[in-house]
Amino acid sequence: MLSTTEDLKNNLLKMDKKSYRMLKGIQGSYSAGSGVRLHVDYVQGDPFAAPSRIRITIPLDGTDLNFDELNQPQRIRTVKHFFSKEFNRKKAGADINLGGTGKSGMIFIDAPGPEVIERSSVHIDKKNIEFRLSCGIPASGRKILGNKAAELLCELLPDLALKTLESYSRNKLDQALETADDQKLLRKKITENHLTSFIADGAVLPRKSGNSSLPLREKHTIPFKSPETWRCSFEVSRGKIISGMGIPRGVTLIIGGGYHGKSTLLKAVERGVYDHEPGDGREYVVTEKTAVKIRAEDGRSIREVNISPFINELPFQKDTSKFTSPDASGSTSQAANIIEALETGCRTLLIDEDTSATNFMIRDARMQYLVKKEKEPITPFIDRIRELYDQHGVSTVLVLGGSGDYFDAADHVIMMDEYVPFDRTKDAKEVAEKFKTIRRQEKQGGIPPLTNRIFPKSYITKKMDKKGKIQSRGLHQITIGKEPVNLHAVEQLVSTSQTEALAMMLKNISVNNENESTMQIIDRLYKEIEKNGLDSISPFYGKHPGNIALPRPYELAAALNRIRP
Repeated sequence: MLSTTEDLKNNLLKMDKKSYRMLKGIQGSYSAGSGVRLHVDYVQGDPFAAPSRIRITIPLDGTDLNFDELNQPQRIRTVKHFFSKEFNRKKAGADINLGGTGKSGMIFIDAPGPEVIERSSVHIDKKNIEFRLSCGIPASGRKILGNKAAELLCELLPDLALKTLESYSRNKLDQALETADDQKLLRKKITENHLTSFIADGAVLPRKSGNSSLPLREKHTIPFKSPETWRCSFEVSRGKIISGMGIPRGVTLIIGGGYHGKSTLLKAVERGVYDHEPGDGREYVVTEKTAVKIRAEDGRSIREVNISPFINELPFQKDTSKFTSPDASGSTSQAANIIEALETGCRTLLIDEDTSATNFMIRDARMQYLVKKEKEPITPFIDRIRELYDQHGVSTVLVLGGSGDYFDAADHVIMMDEYVPFDRTKDAKEVAEKFKTIRRQEKQGGIPPLTNRIFPKSYITKKMDKKGKIQSRGLHQITIGKEPVNLHAVEQLVSTSQTEALAMMLKNISVNNENESTMQIIDRLYKEIEKNGLDSISPFYGKHPGNIALPRPYELAAALNRIRP
């Protein structure tokens, strides 16, 4: 027979002022009445340790949630996102002060940012909705505060979960669901219309600050408005028409003066691989799902990557068809980043000259004259950009302010002027015709077939300590034992919970991989997630899985590729 929260309360009262370690005995499931259940999956070792993991499961009967109406991937994601934020708001508005030492009384749910990503913080199925929480069970020093612990576990947590479901705005949830449906349709439309990205009229692209995901809401903020040349109109849910700028596939330049919105537009396109919540300003900015942001990354490790399309004939006859380096330069790292993205199926490269290696992007006529090609191992990107699209179907969106030589290669030229886009393609072609470049194409041969590089699990296991720990450290680092995996240049990671999921994925690979290629590993993992859900990558499957959110395959590949040899 299932114990009740009343039983748990009595046990906690008996533990008052006793050793904190006794709390391990309360792990288990408890009935809270009316079908509600409290699951104590993990209890922290002391009040200063990582918090305890709790789940609150509530039957859908008695709520206004109809699973049959929600049972589409984009809608399930939206419900999880919405109620994660809603619980967090309810918690913030509650007057909770349990006192105690360490993490005592702390209540945490993995509340998301504006990106709507598959995450573990809320789970919903045909019968139940479940809140996955972390909390600090109250203590004084290392002695249990029995009354406060009972209040937290048996009253506050179930009450917060129930109030979240009782008093949310149904209109706001319906708006979020409709927005998710619209985004799904827009993604279908950009594929059908051979577009790289779509930016809706009225979108607010600037952010409040460089490290904020909140929209800039000042009176001088300029809503996005498409040039007529690229204006597209698409019908989405309920017959609604959304108009905006469609960036066609091919080679697209974003030009303009400094501080006029070039990088802001590219950043919105970069984040458009994710759905966004209503009110973010970018909820109708959608980008084809394989787009990858590329940049230089001085100091990164590279392992057996064929960078010969861009780097060849290095001094001392170093082989660039299987290039390995523990400390790559800006140009070699950017070349490797492109090839690795292509290996994972990327069809759109997103590049900003501000974060690129200059000698990788361009070599002008004067430099060609002074430094002969036989002394220069780099084939600049300008000499491959057309080949990438014409022969391999890989588009490029490039922010540019310093080299008009790219005008010859461009299919489309967007000029940003005080955050307003203009079509300057014709003007750019006229400039290119009037001021003909005298630089020479320097590419030799074509881009060879991409390789399926083997990723032995020993790349991971040899770095693990005796405990086998692989841990995330914020947004941009994972540690394998004591070895850091640096992800600071993987710019499409948007949540620390994605990085936590990457750490779990690496652990999975260290156990299950048997000399598979990188793409075989990725395909296997994502098929497992599709079949069994995101929880399946967690070592705590069947319980609170930890605070995880789904990264894209391209970010998993980036993590694998940055493990030092």
